[in-house]
Amino acid sequence: MKIILGVSGGIAAYKAAELARLLMQQGHEVQAVMTDAAREFVQPLTFSALTGRKTLTNMFEVEHAIGHISVAQESDVLVIAPATADLMAKLAHGLAGDFLSTIYLAFTGPVVLAPAMNVNMWNHPATQANLETLRRRGHHIVEPESGYLACGMTGPGRLANPETIAAAVARAGAKRTDLEGETVLITAGPTQEPLDPVRYISNRSSGKMGYALAEAAVSRGARVILISGPVSIPAPRGVELVPVQTAVEMRDKVFENLEPAGIVIKAAAVADFHLSKVPDQKVKKTAARITLEFDPTPDILAELGRQKGDRLLIGFAAETQNLEREARRKLETKNCDMIVGNLVGGDLGFGSEDNEVALALRTGEVISLPRASKREIADRIFDEALKLRFALQAAHGR
Repeated sequence: MKIILGVSGGIAAYKAAELARLLMQQGHEVQAVMTDAAREFVQPLTFSALTGRKTLTNMFEVEHAIGHISVAQESDVLVIAPATADLMAKLAHGLAGDFLSTIYLAFTGPVVLAPAMNVNMWNHPATQANLETLRRRGHHIVEPESGYLACGMTGPGRLANPETIAAAVARAGAKRTDLEGETVLITAGPTQEPLDPVRYISNRSSGKMGYALAEAAVSRGARVILISGPVSIPAPRGVELVPVQTAVEMRDKVFENLEPAGIVIKAAAVADFHLSKVPDQKVKKTAARITLEFDPTPDILAELGRQKGDRLLIGFAAETQNLEREARRKLETKNCDMIVGNLVGGDLGFGSEDNEVALALRTGEVISLPRASKREIADRIFDEALKLRFALQAAHGR
């Protein structure tokens, strides 16, 4: 694996030399890139000696006129250790005043950031806001350790152990193919249930969680059939998109595409009620009150639970309270293998870039996943789903 090791200007820069050595020992090619401030703590010659490559410190040192582009395009992972508060602010806001931040903007692969700084700087709202921005981009954050800091204070801010950072780099750069040969059927987004030719009722689902699941499955080698209600985000590359509008349409398309699927994930927020008889003409506004009678929409997840066979069936439960209890209840009543429960409201759930969920499993286990980007949550869901399928197969002697 080809790795860019970015080193920014903090006292922990000397630990980046140990990280470079570890990465080289693991068989990776390492290209060190240092900021001017980093050079005040460690000499570029140190990294050149460890990596066997000239350490880059400014964009005019490379052979190509567009060196920052070529270095970015030739590499698999960008890791920055230490990542100072100043550097993370630049990355969060897209500033490119030096070679390292310019490479960052040109780099399209996985990014690993290992922050290190004074505890007050770490806790400052500006730093935490920048960190959240970087997390939402899907970057891997290796949290700093707590302890005695160079400034004499105690608390979070120490650069994580080089072995911990190296392990995060390995995870970020690993090409996962554990879903090769698998067909995954995913539903996403809201449904829109017409009230008349121009009005409808719906919900706040953005489709982002379902689309993140589709992107994760494709990246891991699966064929993905994505049945989506109306959303404003583009479908991930490589998926087979089936657009629908209503709950009835979604139900029909799910069962039309069910046969090849080995994993079914119902992430859509399907409306619970609809007008069974929609007026042909727009309902005019009058001074009189209007009463509408709604009928239940098809319970797609329950119907799948009755017909799933050997498929792994995963449902979602968006709740405002009693998350674990409701997830367990839905697991049983819908005959699912996993329910992904998430509390909605505030800055999580519908429309958010992040999620924080609890996985209720057929084995009786409940796994809590802390707040992370929806793309990271998607990969964790697949990790646990594959473990679960193996456990269920072993329990049934298959």
